[in-house]
Amino acid sequence: MRTALLQSSGRPGSTVENLKVLDEAAGRAAAAGAGLLAAPEMFLTGYAIGDDIARLAEPADGDCADAIAETATRHGLAIAYGYPERAGDTVFNSAQLISADGTRLANYRKTHLFGCFERDHFTAGNQPVVQAELDGLRVGILICYDVEFPENVRAHALAGTDLLVVPTAQMHPFQFVAESMIPVRAFENQMYVAYVNRVGREGEFEFVGLSTLAGPDGVARTRAGRAEELVLADVDPAFLAASREANPYLRDRRPGLYGPLV
Repeated sequence: MRTALLQSSGRPGSTVENLKVLDEAAGRAAAAGAGLLAAPEMFLTGYAIGDDIARLAEPADGDCADAIAETATRHGLAIAYGYPERAGDTVFNSAQLISADGTRLANYRKTHLFGCFERDHFTAGNQPVVQAELDGLRVGILICYDVEFPENVRAHALAGTDLLVVPTAQMHPFQFVAESMIPVRAFENQMYVAYVNRVGREGEFEFVGLSTLAGPDGVARTRAGRAEELVLADVDPAFLAASREANPYLRDRRPGLYGPLV
């Protein structure tokens, strides 16, 4: 499945403009043969927007979700995107996957909040593994900081995730995560990892770009630079199966030894 990563911070504070950016990117991705378009963490509203997070937060089945479902259907590809999710009085940092026919397939709430900014504006989710079937692949979702905890990605590996989609807001000076950690996570867990970042300065943060899709051999199939960009790469189920057969990490685990870790 060809996968497109939209490296962009959109237009912080405007869901209307961000829906337009997403629609334009979906058109380009579909024209290039993509079956999935992934957008960054909090793409729908912007990340560093303070109290506007709560004002712009919507339910998982809100108006913007309907608009993105229409975009997915019109362009004929699935879309994964980050947004602030309102559930009653609670706001989560969430990511949603919508299929090419407009069906909401999966909704994930970030489980590991990063820094005071996120803890001030969000409640942490408590479901570590969220997955959906898409074009013969088992797709899982994490958000940014979540992927930096090896336990999270290993849980996805044990649950059979083939492609882990990670909307992110990775900031300076932590670019080593995109450059080094993501390929290692893909290799040690025998999966593809699509890590799609924001870019440029936003409020107090400077997002570093470097979006990447890494394969189970630890090799980046595509890597963006430091500017707004749409990059594409293929997720190959046959290569994944062969890699899993050759790599013994998951088979050689000894869970009985790991109890003290938790």
